[in-house]
Amino acid sequence: MKIRHLNCGCMCPFGGAFYDGFSKGIKAHLACHCLLIETDAHGLILVDTGFGRDDIRMADNRIAGFFRVVNNIQRRETLTALSQIKALGYSASDVRHIILTHLDFDHAGGLTDFPEAKIHLMQQEIDTAQSRHSWLARSRYRPAQWSGSSGWTGYQAQGEKWFGFDSVTTLEGLPPEIVLIPLAGHTLGHAGIAIKTAEGWLLHGGDAWFYRGEMQGLQRHCTPGLRFYQWFMAADQHARRQNQQRLRELASTPSANVRLFCSHDLKELESFLPLPVTGGTGSRT
Repeated sequence: MKIRHLNCGCMCPFGGAFYDGFSKGIKAHLACHCLLIETDAHGLILVDTGFGRDDIRMADNRIAGFFRVVNNIQRRETLTALSQIKALGYSASDVRHIILTHLDFDHAGGLTDFPEAKIHLMQQEIDTAQSRHSWLARSRYRPAQWSGSSGWTGYQAQGEKWFGFDSVTTLEGLPPEIVLIPLAGHTLGHAGIAIKTAEGWLLHGGDAWFYRGEMQGLQRHCTPGLRFYQWFMAADQHARRQNQQRLRELASTPSANVRLFCSHDLKELESFLPLPVTGGTGSRT
């Protein structure tokens, strides 16, 4: 099993280091950290999709205007998972499974690029996205991004505990080394994806947190811009804070041998790559 870390989208909100903690100019630089898992028996597996080809070509129809403006989404087709997978010599049909942390527009936009893939996520996320009961829900969940997608499988929390967290330990058609970890808060059906490797565990935490400083070091901190964005987007503030604290405890337990990362921290993504992110793909085996 080979894991590639991909940047499948670029958001450059105005505010620079106020958001990302490092940019010198007026614009911040946020990634869409996805994973491409290459397996012999199960084909290609995507963890989140980032923005899709049609998001880049027709963003006005697929992404709410509020989020297009606030996030200053960059229309660069080379950043889509489909373009990067083709550059590796694969085709869209080689992606047999997609595992989603949640269904927000910047995590599920590429679903229509892989119509043959089976989609795995928490059932609660499917139910919430279908109801779209508020302005925020209608803005973040965009059904146009899902049209043509089939083979959805929703999961309830079941199976053995994973470092004290509830988990889904059996994902249909996927290797047992991949585990779905319910992490409600950002959305009600939000989840992390844990992958067991020869070096230990990787945990893609999605949007359970937004900034590396929230999980690293003795002085936990987050930039003001991302702190506000987390608060604004959270569906359940109590669950979000509770899960963040539990994740911090896990990150502070060396014996667990778990490396955690979130979706949008560009510096965190670069730590997995041999060279700084320049808009293409990178890998860590």
